[in-house]
Amino acid sequence: MRDCLNRFKRHLHYERGLSEHTIKAYCRDIEGFRRFLAARIKMGDPSVEDLRKVDLRVLRAFLAGLGKVNGRTTIGRKIAALRCFFRYLVREGLLEADPSELLSTPKKDRTLPHSLSVDQACGLMEKTGGNDLLALRDRAILETLYSCGLRVSELTGLDVGRVDLDQRLVRVMGKGRKERIVPLGRKALAALEAYLHERGNPPPDAPLFLNYRGGRLTPRSIQRHMKKHLIQAGIFSPATPHTLRHSFATHLLVEGGADLRAIQELLGHASLSTTQKYTQVGIDHLMAVYDKTHPRGRKKK
Repeated sequence: MRDCLNRFKRHLHYERGLSEHTIKAYCRDIEGFRRFLAARIKMGDPSVEDLRKVDLRVLRAFLAGLGKVNGRTTIGRKIAALRCFFRYLVREGLLEADPSELLSTPKKDRTLPHSLSVDQACGLMEKTGGNDLLALRDRAILETLYSCGLRVSELTGLDVGRVDLDQRLVRVMGKGRKERIVPLGRKALAALEAYLHERGNPPPDAPLFLNYRGGRLTPRSIQRHMKKHLIQAGIFSPATPHTLRHSFATHLLVEGGADLRAIQELLGHASLSTTQKYTQVGIDHLMAVYDKTHPRGRKKK
């Protein structure tokens, strides 16, 4: 099965064009399934000695064990990984039938995206000061995340040539290697110009954001730097670079009244249903305002 897993990984990268983050997650899930089969073999179960013998009963037993320690979203991703893996094996002629076809995906827990308030977001940007190279870099990173609503992996994958400072546009390579163009706000533009000027205006093929050693910055590093700046700004609610993406969408919808389709395009969502979660945030905000301000909505003291 290890050989199948290696070939599957190449399939995800070269044929499906998935991001490194998604590939690692899928391969980690399939490796977990491989370990489950190995444990069953040690217990004397002959039905899992060959992938061709794996059936729906075995898959359900695997998922039942996961349900004790994982949430519905994680279980859903593992089911997606299994389906992708077994479809690949059938396509390659290694299996005659796909045992994962009848697996049902659990309904996701209904959670609303966490976002910063407008004042918190602006405060975070304003408190990220300094004129040295790393300070200018961090300011440009936060401004770009909030201005463009990028995923942190999209941000770290940017090269200098993908940012058109004259047109105030950024060409982003999103999930599934789908490219989209997003506008760049004036504050983010100014922050990027200051950072790139301090770097000596690097060539178009250079990474946009560098670490202190001169290599491409990683998502984990950005998260660590952002945590530091949140504390400096006096913001102690849990927030990550992805929180700025949620804040971008929420503020456009609730504060700016932007069209949901436009937000979908800016975020790079394949389905409008993914974007619609922000409408609930907007409804909750409106209800809170109504309860606070309407004469017939205010609670009696």
